[in-house]
Amino acid sequence: MKTKHYDEIQIRLRQTRDNLTHWVETTPEEKRHIQLGREEETALEEHLHVIDTSLEKIKEGTFGICEVCHEAVDSELLQVDYTSAVCLGHFTDEELRQLESELELSQVIQRGLLPQQVPSIEGMNIAAFSRPAQIVGGDYFDFVDFKDGEHGLVMADVSGHGVSAGMFMSSLQTAFHTLVPDADSPVDVLERINRLYIHNINFTTFVTIFFGKYDPSTRTLSYANAGHNSAYLYRVPTQQEIWLRPTGPAIGLTEEFTIRREDIKLEAGDILLLYTDGITEASDHQGALWGEDRLADIIRQNPDSSAERLIQKILVALKDHTDGSPLADDVTLVISKIS
Repeated sequence: MKTKHYDEIQIRLRQTRDNLTHWVETTPEEKRHIQLGREEETALEEHLHVIDTSLEKIKEGTFGICEVCHEAVDSELLQVDYTSAVCLGHFTDEELRQLESELELSQVIQRGLLPQQVPSIEGMNIAAFSRPAQIVGGDYFDFVDFKDGEHGLVMADVSGHGVSAGMFMSSLQTAFHTLVPDADSPVDVLERINRLYIHNINFTTFVTIFFGKYDPSTRTLSYANAGHNSAYLYRVPTQQEIWLRPTGPAIGLTEEFTIRREDIKLEAGDILLLYTDGITEASDHQGALWGEDRLADIIRQNPDSSAERLIQKILVALKDHTDGSPLADDVTLVISKIS
């Protein structure tokens, strides 16, 4: 029974390694730099080393053996963290409580999709659009309030697309709806999500996330960007442009996860644009990408348009660029106008 279980883990680990290696080999250097959150690629190499060490232990027959009593580590524990090297009998009471919480949350995450809707936020006109490249997509946007009542804005992109990415997107949404109402900051939530997934044997890819917390009373946006495309902020009165760049690596991409929070005060007239790379990486018949500048140019040229109208203009321009060809990746947009 254990042998079959370890065979399944081995398959998952190899799949994870293949996915990450493929990403390194096929992703342009600039995009790798963004999704690593400006970390060096040695951070990813460390994560690959942990995977390779686990695969080697499976081959040697030492995987899942407790370092204290040399008995088999619980299968349920290995599902959550394949690096586990101590069985439950040697956990402290505090470690057991934390593990119980993680296991309960993992079960909640698997329950799938929760309803989402565009909220009514004081002083903010919001519009959103999302279209998968296939029947099921891996893009995710949502609005979830923090425990102090401030508003959370999520934009995420699971690496890859199709059914497997869509399944993970569903669990990610449930994770946000479970964690955010008890959280104080975007950083707390992203750190917890990374811990849940980084060594989970069922997580074989990575996900980029922009997560902001907005306080309407002060118009302050606190955000953390885990390797996601830079959000675009356009200040209409002064025509100033601000790109909210990554502040840490993507979830599940590096062994050590360090992410910082940034704060920015929004002003009346500001336009905030969140998006996934299905927009900027859409190509024409010659292979030329649409890019950040063309996307931002729609905002620059139409500062008086509503959020809904801006999205319509972006989609028309995107269709013109691709000559109406089917998009190769999921496309998601959220635009907020501050009044």
